[in-house]
Amino acid sequence: MNNAAGQLVTVFGGSGFVGRHVVRALARRGYRIRVAVRRPDLAHFLQPLGAAGQIHAVQANLRFPDSVAHAVAGADAVVNLVGLLAEGGKQRFATVQAKGAKVIAEAAKAAGVARIVHLSAIGADAESPSAYARSKAEGETMMRAVRKDVIVLRPSIVFGPEDQFFNRFADLATMLPFLPLIGGGKTLFQPVYVGDVAEVVARAVDGALKAGATYELGGREVRSFEELLRFILKTIDRDPALVPLPFKLARMQAGLLEFAKYATFGMLPEEFLITRDQVALLEHDNVVSAKAVKDGRTLEGLGIVPETIEAVVPNYLWRFRKGGQFASGRYA
Repeated sequence: MNNAAGQLVTVFGGSGFVGRHVVRALARRGYRIRVAVRRPDLAHFLQPLGAAGQIHAVQANLRFPDSVAHAVAGADAVVNLVGLLAEGGKQRFATVQAKGAKVIAEAAKAAGVARIVHLSAIGADAESPSAYARSKAEGETMMRAVRKDVIVLRPSIVFGPEDQFFNRFADLATMLPFLPLIGGGKTLFQPVYVGDVAEVVARAVDGALKAGATYELGGREVRSFEELLRFILKTIDRDPALVPLPFKLARMQAGLLEFAKYATFGMLPEEFLITRDQVALLEHDNVVSAKAVKDGRTLEGLGIVPETIEAVVPNYLWRFRKGGQFASGRYA
């Protein structure tokens, strides 16, 4: 394991949900951190996570290789956390998650960067019906065509204070009389705590993970989509009905919502929007594979005891309860 003091790590997407936790984990180890983002002026909130001068932001856009090369110059390690949940404007899956990943790998290779860590996703598959999953798989392939030693991390859905899963459905539960159980709510997930993902990223930068390997990151328990929604409702003490919605109808509804977003010039609230691509993702379970478990390419294989949703999620979903923080929720 390398001595972190004085080493420079460039983190692409460091101001995002996972990024801020990765930056914190690296800062605690003593690394100097260069946060590469499209809008450095919006990343100043990261500076208090480290000592004075330890964290600074630079401008970089994956569509402009020169800016990426500038961001990785002089770095000892590079972390790529850039990703999209839905396409919009010039931000396309193929551009960001596939070609963008290749641009980072090429810049890192040219700069002689020692380690590259890439955050992908469980479900990345070149044959997937989901463009998101296909682009994730293509990004992995493109990076490894440039640098075979890239360490790939594939998490299941990630939870934490700023997540877009538990927060989103809790918010919807406060506004709607029902929530849709897409596909009957049978899709399986293995939610993983963002702090655990950040710890694995930091260990990869340390040199504690196997170069060129792919790690699958899932939490302690596997839960169905329905079980997760019921957990959310119990936590926030809300009771909208859970209505089964077959995948075929879900795709039709998603198509209508996508049109509504287009017709309203993007004014449709993001909480209400689900895309046909996201429905396609829900048609497949999102859990750690048996082979990854056998090979030790998991949190437990790295000696990390995963946090549970019960221990973390109620601490930030309290704001969706009718009585707020001090209401006596049924989650206890």
